[in-house]
Amino acid sequence: MNKFSIGVDLGGTNLRIAAVDETGHLVEKVTLGTKVSLGRDHVLNDMCEAIQRLSQKYGNSGALFGIGIGVPGIIDMQTGLLRESPNLPGWADYPVRDEIERRLNTMVILENDANVAAFGEQWLGAAKEQEDMAMLTLGTGVGGGLVLGGKIWHGMNGMAGEFGHSTVEPEGQPCGCGNRGCLEQYASATAVVRMAREAIAQNEACTLARAAHADAEFSAKSIYNLAIQGDEDARRIFRRVGRALGIVLSAMVNALNLPIYVIGGGVASAWDAFGPAIFEELRHRCMVYAATAPADPLASAAGASAHVEPGPGRKTIITRALLGSDAGLYGAARLPMIAEAKR
Repeated sequence: MNKFSIGVDLGGTNLRIAAVDETGHLVEKVTLGTKVSLGRDHVLNDMCEAIQRLSQKYGNSGALFGIGIGVPGIIDMQTGLLRESPNLPGWADYPVRDEIERRLNTMVILENDANVAAFGEQWLGAAKEQEDMAMLTLGTGVGGGLVLGGKIWHGMNGMAGEFGHSTVEPEGQPCGCGNRGCLEQYASATAVVRMAREAIAQNEACTLARAAHADAEFSAKSIYNLAIQGDEDARRIFRRVGRALGIVLSAMVNALNLPIYVIGGGVASAWDAFGPAIFEELRHRCMVYAATAPADPLASAAGASAHVEPGPGRKTIITRALLGSDAGLYGAARLPMIAEAKR
C-alpha cells in the first residue's frame, strides 16, 4: 500500500474517518454518530479510537503521513484552538489539535470544514488541476473556502472565505452572526424550509402546506421534490436560492477573477432547480462574468470535472461539486500530505 493519511470530518451530527492513500484512493471509511450531548471527551474518544484502528490496520503496509481534521467553526490556525462552533456546543476555546495530538502521539492538522471541502474538490473533484478556486458549501448553513496557488487561503487570522455572511438583502432576514440578509438566510437547507413555512403561513402554498402536514421531517429535499414535480411555490423558493447565490457569486467573480467556482453541500443536489437563476443573476450583475462566460454555462456546470483552458480567452466556470459528502474527507487527508512535502 502507498503512504496514507487519515482524514476526519467532524460534524455536529456525523463523525466520519477515512484512510486515503497518496494517490487519492479512499481505502476505508468509518461513519459514527457525533454524540455531542455526551460531551467533547466522549466525541474525541470515539474519534481517536477509530483513527487508531485504521492506523494499525494499514500501518504495516504503508507509512502514515498524519491526521487531518475538518471542523465546523472558527479555528485559530496558530494555536489549534476551536474558537467557536455553533454545531459543537461546549467546544469554544478548546485546544482540539493539542488534545488529539496528545492522545495519538502523531501530527494533527486542524482546519475549517468548508476549507477542507474546497481543498478536496481542488485535489480530486470539480476543480482538479486548478491552482486557484473558490467553493460555497450549502448545508444547514452556508460555508466557503478559497484555494489560491494550490494552498488554502486563510486570511489574516483564519477567517477568510465566510461567503455565507455576505449580504444579499440589506434589511433582510436576521442572521445569527448579527447581520441581516446574509446569503445563509436564503441559500441554506434551513433557509429553504423557512421560506416554505413563510409561504404556508401566508396561505400562498397549498401543496407545500399539505406536504408539511404529512411529513414530520419536512425538509429542503421534500421541497426540492415538489419543485421538480412542477409545483410553482417550491420552484419559486429555489429561484430565490439561485438569485441569492448569483448576487454573491457576482461579487466574488468581479473581485477575485478566478477560473472556477464550485458549489457543494447537500443543497447542491437541487442544482437543476436553482442553477438557471444563478446564471441569470451573473449575466445581469457581473461585468467580469459577462466578458468571460462560457457559451453554455449550464452545460459547463453539468457535473464533469471542469477543464479550464490556460491563457487569453479562458472562461469563468461555475459548477457543481463532484465529491459529495466525501470532499471534506479527501481535503482533510490531503493536509498532512502537503505538510510532509514541505519538510
